[in-house]
Amino acid sequence: MEHQTEILIVMLVYMTLLILFGLYHGRKVKTGSDYAIGGRNLPGWVAALSERATGESSWALLGLPGAAYATGLTEIWTALGCVVGILTAWIAISWRLQKEAEKFKADTFIEYIAKKHNDLGKWIRIVGSLTIVFFFFFYVGAQFLGGGKILDTMFHIDPSVGMLITAIVIVPYTIYGGFRSVVYTDVIQALVMISALIIGPIVGVVYLSNHPELFAQSIPMALEKAGPAYNSLIEASSGFAAGIVIVGGFSWFFGYLGGQPQLSMRFMAIQSSRQAKSARNIGIGWTIIAYIGALSLGWIGIAIFGPDGLEDREYVLPAVLIKIFPPVIAAILITGVIAAITSTANSLLILSATELSENLIKPAMPSGKTVKNSLLNSRIITAALAVIALIVAYYSPSEMIFTLVSYVWAGIGGTFSVVILLTLFWKKYHGRAALLTIISGLVFTILWISTGMDEVITSRLLTFFVAGFVAVLSTIIIPEKQ
Repeated sequence: MEHQTEILIVMLVYMTLLILFGLYHGRKVKTGSDYAIGGRNLPGWVAALSERATGESSWALLGLPGAAYATGLTEIWTALGCVVGILTAWIAISWRLQKEAEKFKADTFIEYIAKKHNDLGKWIRIVGSLTIVFFFFFYVGAQFLGGGKILDTMFHIDPSVGMLITAIVIVPYTIYGGFRSVVYTDVIQALVMISALIIGPIVGVVYLSNHPELFAQSIPMALEKAGPAYNSLIEASSGFAAGIVIVGGFSWFFGYLGGQPQLSMRFMAIQSSRQAKSARNIGIGWTIIAYIGALSLGWIGIAIFGPDGLEDREYVLPAVLIKIFPPVIAAILITGVIAAITSTANSLLILSATELSENLIKPAMPSGKTVKNSLLNSRIITAALAVIALIVAYYSPSEMIFTLVSYVWAGIGGTFSVVILLTLFWKKYHGRAALLTIISGLVFTILWISTGMDEVITSRLLTFFVAGFVAVLSTIIIPEKQ
């Protein structure tokens, strides 16, 4: 890769400053609540930027540009589903979750659901927390694998060594400062990400017009020259096949409706309703700009390299930045991209650790334990999970880990979106129905994906409706436990 030395130097400086910044904010953590949810005292702008960095880092910087490079205009449906889902979450759900978390003094995602449905709170804690810990544990392993892949692609570092480097960068400040350190380092990541997604497309369009030797001199010309499938919103399909393309892309919408715990925790951590409103505006603005930029960079990649010019389509954003910027500027932007992607693991790690600590281990401990012991236990659990996740990533086949991760968006996102929506908006929804919703959504997702039916109709769509059907039916026919 070009300019490896410049990028490596900038990356070392950036990562060092990021670690120090995370440790600095970790000093303010004094209690278990600080560690798990920042004391529910985050400024709105911090929560908004952290939520966006957590939700979109690898997707907005590698996945979406890569998909746009590979499929052209068709990827607009995926982007539209994500954007509408994110906007709905910020407009209708974020401030309600903030109020509910404050009202019930909930420090974790599952703790809120359990306290709200106290008639079956114990079982909701057990089933919900074990489910999240299991799937997100492998999700953390996948992030370590992803970090190793990125460092291998960029610097030809052995993937195993890259995984270890990824862990060394993010794990220490996550163990020390918990949710608070993770959130504030996310803010830096979100600012660098949005800078790349604004500046990159603007400079890219100018670059295309000034280089006639390229595959195309504009995005429309690139899509037209690449072929009918690239220049069509439905991959040049028609009828039922076109409907499948649209539904498959838009189905990402359902996972954003409160069902992703790592995102909902940011809503719950906002300090007040007033701050929730400012967070909503920042979150919505960031999302719209970022998705336009990510799609544009993928299409600019077609214009620069042609539709078959890149061996790895997910490399398109770094490749475009290196092509259109001077080495130092490209190094700064790419370093932010790498850091944002590799640090996604910290949000997943702290979520898994606090769910395990607060909902399974803490209730089983003898009463009278000090706050200091609670905080120490949380840090020990976080460290243990990080070590085990790294070992699993080393020794498990990557296909198995990424298969389990594929269950997360449907099984966790689709299922818990139903639980959160009905918990917030339907007073008759009760604990027994909530527990059945969680179990049915997860079982359906596992069966649907493992039997190969996900290739026919995506579980991202069906899980939401199956879980919703079970939730409504069980609420109506099963009496609430008194």
